[in-house]
Amino acid sequence: MIDARELSKVFTDKKRGDVRAVDCLSFTSAPGQIYGLLGANGAGKTTTLRILATILAPTSGTATVAGYDIVREPQKVRASIGFLSTATALYDRLTPWETVEYFGRLYGMDPENIRRRADELFTALDMQEFRDRRCAKLSTGMKQKVSIARTLIHNPSVMIFDEPTNGLDVMTARSITDFIRQCRDRGKTVIFSTHVMSEVEKLCDRIGIIHNGRLCAEGTLDEMRDRYRKESLEEIFVEVSGDAR
Repeated sequence: MIDARELSKVFTDKKRGDVRAVDCLSFTSAPGQIYGLLGANGAGKTTTLRILATILAPTSGTATVAGYDIVREPQKVRASIGFLSTATALYDRLTPWETVEYFGRLYGMDPENIRRRADELFTALDMQEFRDRRCAKLSTGMKQKVSIARTLIHNPSVMIFDEPTNGLDVMTARSITDFIRQCRDRGKTVIFSTHVMSEVEKLCDRIGIIHNGRLCAEGTLDEMRDRYRKESLEEIFVEVSGDAR
């Protein structure tokens, strides 16, 4: 479970002074649920996810992830999450299997558990065909699948996906969203950030819309449709973001 309480993050810029990237943000995501985090570029989505993953420390406020406080127990939080960022990179000389195996060892897993878990992930993500190719020879979609597999090798209870289908072809994007849905069905807590409204409509159980670091709207898709009297999530997003300016 993720429980964020009054999270704020302020950066200092030489020209602009203090920039409040996240502003008193509170929300909850439960096990067996996909929470969709929406916002325009610069709205504060990625900063929020990095705070939850303990990559950044909050300026104020806190959150618990899998029962652990992100400020007081960051190591326990990291052991409990899988965080897929848009900025992840792979070592070209390793194969997908070697990459995932290496990360399993970093998490302290024994060889048999690594083999069993890696085989499960490679099958679920349809990666067996290219498991022994060097990463340098993989397509963008294949590389993204490797990034997901290495992120989830330790079978975390909380999964954070920051635009996991960005730049992928339709078939690869669908296989990844199908996998995310399976994670939810297995009782994982999932936060899913994307710009693709159709993915949110199909995947997410609850939706939070961020603008200028603040949570401007939250609820199920049906609740938002009733509240704003619009059928399209894109129209709801534009109205909420416009009202928050």
